[in-house]
Amino acid sequence: MDNKELLTKFYSAFKEKDYKTMGDCYHSEIVFNDPAFGTLKGKRASDMWEMLCVSGKDLAMEYSGIEADGNSGKAHWEADYTFSATKRKVHNVIDASFEFRDGKIIKHTDTFSFKDWSRQAFGIFGVIIGGSSFLQKKFNKQANTLLDNYIAKQNGK
Repeated sequence: MDNKELLTKFYSAFKEKDYKTMGDCYHSEIVFNDPAFGTLKGKRASDMWEMLCVSGKDLAMEYSGIEADGNSGKAHWEADYTFSATKRKVHNVIDASFEFRDGKIIKHTDTFSFKDWSRQAFGIFGVIIGGSSFLQKKFNKQANTLLDNYIAKQNGK
């Protein structure tokens, strides 16, 4: 499978909320980064996708623009969902970049406007401080706490 096929497999699985297949596309030493969670490494990155797929009851996504060569790749994807903390609808527009090793994704970086996202997720509060690093750091901490709790719950099964 070439890297373009690997990315198509990853996003097709995401569209179907198949987090196991998504995780199989990741190298064991994956480094994931985005504005919401910050940097996640290894299994923690796969666990994040599992949490989002399982808890995102109304999560819908579309992907396009997949390109890849032997070393790197990129894709565009858009997600629609209800942000659980505020019950507000969010439409997030994301550009992703990738690096590959051993036929797997070794580095995955999702880029989106945290200011635009926070405006949708938090309403007027997000408009007022959505561009601040304070809100983003606070949200990173809360997102990672949610992930910690999800992982602990899964390990407790």
